[in-house]
Amino acid sequence: MKLNRACLALAFLLAAQPAFAQPDGFVVRTENIADEKAAFATVESLNVVPARARIGGTVVARPVRNGDTVTLGQVLAVVGDQKIALQMGALDAQIAGAQSQLAQAQADFARADTLFRQGSGPRVTLDQARTAVEVATSTLRARTAEREVLRQQMAEGEVLAPATGRVLDVPVTRGSVVLPGDTIATIAEHSYVLRLRVPERHAAFLKAGDPVRIDAAELGGAGAGVGRITLVYPRIEEGRVVADAEVPDLPDGFVGARIRVWITAGIRAGLVVPENFLVTRFGLDTVRLRRDGGLIDVPVQRGQPHPTPQMPDGIEILSGLRAGDVLVRP
Repeated sequence: MKLNRACLALAFLLAAQPAFAQPDGFVVRTENIADEKAAFATVESLNVVPARARIGGTVVARPVRNGDTVTLGQVLAVVGDQKIALQMGALDAQIAGAQSQLAQAQADFARADTLFRQGSGPRVTLDQARTAVEVATSTLRARTAEREVLRQQMAEGEVLAPATGRVLDVPVTRGSVVLPGDTIATIAEHSYVLRLRVPERHAAFLKAGDPVRIDAAELGGAGAGVGRITLVYPRIEEGRVVADAEVPDLPDGFVGARIRVWITAGIRAGLVVPENFLVTRFGLDTVRLRRDGGLIDVPVQRGQPHPTPQMPDGIEILSGLRAGDVLVRP
């Protein structure tokens, strides 16, 4: 009786356990994969523009520093010219004198006009008075225009940001003497790309639209980034082909930072399997094969990731497998 109860309890426990799910299988086959080569790229701005002084003089203010973010039209520095201030003072005095001359000429013209109407003054005197008013008016207008020119020159002493971006370099300080056209600051626009320089022998394989892969370590461990080559420059610099690539979430903390990338350098045959079929223990990668009606663990040598739309976690296997092997998910 006790034995029967024990058997019933064991049967109940076994029935309560979930049935063992058969592991998923994957058939290894040869794939055409891109032969990737490692290269170094630098984070560059598409446009690096200088902010130049429009007048010569002395830098009297410089409110920005290296690394500051500026907007289009923001004042980067102020260049002052003491000669302009002196010329402005002289013109103000000349304008005051011209205004007095005009007032006197207008009074003389009014007197001559009254006398002429009364028949007591000659017409020559009236014409001379009218000419004096016109001369005084023209002189005042000319001096006023000269003052506006100087005022515009003083306004041009403000060095404005030619674009929105980050200040890379400010080679002047307060008190520096600058000439018209001198660079006051260098601005990198907020449009960053990866600029690749790869050996000339890869020029035949490099073209716009090719993928560019960045290691997760280069992106702060946030996962591998994949971008696209947007432009291959039609020139070779020091035996290297220059190309630009756009990568989402590209780190832009430092313009000119070097980042290791992987580019396509041809097509070759290889074996690619999902990464979740690999087990790593003590630094050794193994996979589980279904062979001769049983399961065996086989060591393999993994290569670089080769993600595809059908296999986002694809990993190339360099050795340990052959086409036709059936993998079992561990």
